[in-house]
Amino acid sequence: MKILLIFFTFYLISGAVRCFRVTGYSGGSLLVSSWKPWHKDKAKYLQKLQNTTIISNVKQDQWINEGKFTLFCNDFENLMIYIRELNTQDAGTYRIGVDGEWSVDMTLKVKEDSCCNLSKRVMVHIGQTVTFSCEYSPNHINDPKIIFKEGEDSVEMIYSPWNKKERFNISDDKQELLTVRITAVTPDDEGVYLCGVWINGQSYTYSIINTVHLHIMAKVGVSRVSGYSGGRMMIKCEHPQYKTNPKYICKESDGCSERKNPGVQDEWMENGDVSLYDDTRAGVLMVFFRELKAADAGTYRCGVNVSHYTESFTELQLHVTDDVMFVTESAHFGEEVNISCQIPEEHKVRFCKEDDNHICQNISTSTVTEMNGSSERNEERVFTVSVRDAGVYWCGAETRDTHLTFISLNTKIQLNLIMAPVVRREGESAEIICPYDSIYKSNSKSLCKGKCSTRDRNTLNEEKETKTDRLTLNDDGTASVFTGTITGLTAEDAGKYWCAVTLERDVNYLYTHLIVIMNEELNLTKYEGDDMSIQCKHHDEHQKLFCKAHEPSMCVKDGVSLETIRDDRFSFSDEASTGVFTVNINDLREEDSGIYWCAAHITTKVNLTVKKDFSLFNIISICSTLLLIGGFTVIECLLR
Repeated sequence: MKILLIFFTFYLISGAVRCFRVTGYSGGSLLVSSWKPWHKDKAKYLQKLQNTTIISNVKQDQWINEGKFTLFCNDFENLMIYIRELNTQDAGTYRIGVDGEWSVDMTLKVKEDSCCNLSKRVMVHIGQTVTFSCEYSPNHINDPKIIFKEGEDSVEMIYSPWNKKERFNISDDKQELLTVRITAVTPDDEGVYLCGVWINGQSYTYSIINTVHLHIMAKVGVSRVSGYSGGRMMIKCEHPQYKTNPKYICKESDGCSERKNPGVQDEWMENGDVSLYDDTRAGVLMVFFRELKAADAGTYRCGVNVSHYTESFTELQLHVTDDVMFVTESAHFGEEVNISCQIPEEHKVRFCKEDDNHICQNISTSTVTEMNGSSERNEERVFTVSVRDAGVYWCGAETRDTHLTFISLNTKIQLNLIMAPVVRREGESAEIICPYDSIYKSNSKSLCKGKCSTRDRNTLNEEKETKTDRLTLNDDGTASVFTGTITGLTAEDAGKYWCAVTLERDVNYLYTHLIVIMNEELNLTKYEGDDMSIQCKHHDEHQKLFCKAHEPSMCVKDGVSLETIRDDRFSFSDEASTGVFTVNINDLREEDSGIYWCAAHITTKVNLTVKKDFSLFNIISICSTLLLIGGFTVIECLLR
């Protein structure tokens, strides 16, 4: 912003009105100062003729702002008028004065001028030397060069040829460019500088060509941390002495031009590929990388705005290394499950659950119960968690530094819940009951059948309560239970069902198997030593199963169908095109008798009875034995 500073001395006689002319520039600003003493108790004012008073002031040592106009009067009765961002509508005659005492008229002309770079932003670290340049009009090559600084309640001349100041220096190449150099910068050097030329005239005019905004950077520390590609990273930047001040994180590679900040306080907000939370109670900025990438590696500043022109920050050097580990765990609803991940022994363990917004926060109920195995660098930590909290979990290591805390999450755990299988006969009704966490009370729910994590998913209706010919879905928010009821069961209804919460992305947190027993049973009677073949119908390649159990639910353990009986006498042949596979059993034994279930979700009951074979060959063998013992002839034995 270009500023034109006018300095004039009044030689006023009581009741007289004097005039002077000033030329300003569009887009620039104007500072007018009078060194004529004014009465302390009288009101000072600025008025544009033909208009009402713009601004007035009675108090001393205080800026009074009214839009683009500022009025100031210090203890020495010096009156200053500051007009910002001039435009052609500001041209005209202004009256500056004291009520009932004195006044002076100023005629302002506003011109266009493209001579110079009007405003600059310069950043420097504490203790370093800063250099910035100021352009000026070629008409003022031989005029003295000066520097002013804008304070809280005044504008102070800090350097001139006749008033030099330590640590400040001006060099002029006489080519319309002067260079300002400030050594050993301190926090007090922050602020707005006005640099330009002194123009001598009857009105003692200063022409300030450039405005320089000097920002002070205070680096309080350097921290290093490693993350994992595809993993998560939580960074906590601590500023306890500046709890409510604006906080940010930025990357050095782009000059920190793109600063990520929460925008609001005490609420998670997304900003690009990170989520941020400004905790004003603790003075902590939490930065959560939702998915680390190799491109995220680099040097960052995690800082706070101490004032308008001073920032304090910690330098963060982030390295992104190996890929994240992925683990899938399943457990029955209401049980507990142990989950392990490898964490460097010297670091604290952190275990957290990803929420709807992909943000991971600490869970206090998850505790380390055991530590197994060790090496020079890593140690396996085993966690115990309640499986009602199923979902996406992360575990990793916490590192504490002076001003920062890092939580690098390197292991992703997809924790699924398993309900006991639902077993019904063909034609009956089945209820699939889905308990859910109360935090999802207001979200819509859905049933998903089959491969729910792929595009060929078969999502059923998602309304609160809906009815079709055979399906009823009902969400009981009070009990936190979602129920799907299917009537008139057919073979097509059998399969694996997921209970899902419908969000930006579905959360599949619970599944069960619906087993449909076909009404047609097989009753087979065989003899020991016989061979047998049984044909089983299946609707899926993964349903080829032959299981011996009293109930079909016993053929599913921990959510996984049991493997087919492992015995050399049992073999399978598959005719995939017909949807039939054949079970062959050789050399039947009496202990093979029992109930079998043919196929998995769509299952047929097979009642197999294996008897001893009393054939003619066996009878002759018995009689021969009796002959040797008791003297019977074979004929007599047979007749008997």
